[in-house]
Amino acid sequence: MRFLHRDGTVVHVAYCTNVHPAEDLDGVLAQLARFGEPVRDRLGADRLGLGLWLARDVASALASDPAAVERLRAELDARGLEVVTLNAFPYKGFHDPVVKRAVYSPDWSERSRLRYTLDVAAVLARLMPGDARRGSVSTLPLAWRTPWDHDRTEAARRHLAELADGLAKLSAETGRVVRVAMEPEPGCVVETTGQAAERLAAVDTEWIGVCLDVCHLAVAFEDPREALARLGAAGLPVVKTQASCALHVDDPADPATRAELARFDERRFLHQTREDGPDGVLAADDLDEALAGGLPDRGPWRVHFHLPLHAAPQPPLASTSAVLSDTLDALLGGPAALTDHVEVETYTWQVLPEGSRPSGDDGLVQGLAAELDWTRARLLALGLEEITS
Repeated sequence: MRFLHRDGTVVHVAYCTNVHPAEDLDGVLAQLARFGEPVRDRLGADRLGLGLWLARDVASALASDPAAVERLRAELDARGLEVVTLNAFPYKGFHDPVVKRAVYSPDWSERSRLRYTLDVAAVLARLMPGDARRGSVSTLPLAWRTPWDHDRTEAARRHLAELADGLAKLSAETGRVVRVAMEPEPGCVVETTGQAAERLAAVDTEWIGVCLDVCHLAVAFEDPREALARLGAAGLPVVKTQASCALHVDDPADPATRAELARFDERRFLHQTREDGPDGVLAADDLDEALAGGLPDRGPWRVHFHLPLHAAPQPPLASTSAVLSDTLDALLGGPAALTDHVEVETYTWQVLPEGSRPSGDDGLVQGLAAELDWTRARLLALGLEEITS
């Protein structure tokens, strides 16, 4: 979907396909018929944006085969779908039985991360529609925080400089602008917008900026407007925004609350947990650690578990949807649009507690469409106009 901001900016809205397991071109193409087009139909949209996730092998294959890219683009066009943003955070194996910290490997100290990201950018430059102003690629915020040392920092600095050079060269060759967005995440080298302002200060901001994942922002108990002010003061553009909600509880010491929280403790993904206590924001690296006594239970918790945008959990659990609404307002409710790519990223549908998971393909299509419709309603309420053909 596309929306027109009052300043003339076209804001692209998509959903991220990392919710679907596919690590080859046939799998990616099958998603378009199985999910992408049915979601568009359910929304009644003329066209729907997809934030494609291309795993390492399919990204390499597409980057070396222009005919395969044209095949993918033709299939997108035929189904009323378009791509202006790609998710290059997970490298591969994102739907393995256990992912956890493997999602952060390789990191930006390794050349394989650079090569992968440039391959993804090259595919996007050839895939996005001709009237799109620019494309975006989201990536991990340097690395998981350990092990991280001076040598890794210097290697990452060199690789990010090469990344900027590669993106500039890609633009000169194709006439298309693709920017890369570092995505602050709890537990990583760049966890907060404050750390982004500090640790990404040397990047070339013509080509590299920030992906603001609102679930991560909420888990860190950051205020959206203060976060945007920090990024603005540092000159870091919000290249992309991921519309997402975290899990919130007011009283983690309550036995009934802990029993409900335990239902979200699953083995595939990492669910970093933060407590906003009298001594500041305290951290546990996963929900099971927090529940086992890793946090003192003296203040509210937020858990890195992406909840459907439109459906709050039953009390005593809650969603941080209010933080998402406030963030969209801060980004797009003013006289100037502070981002132009919004990607709904709820990849956790199939690991929600029993009874909350979608039933079959139709259930997932219905849920994805409901999330996008929630987002559309928020943007319209902010004064944006939906662009229809």
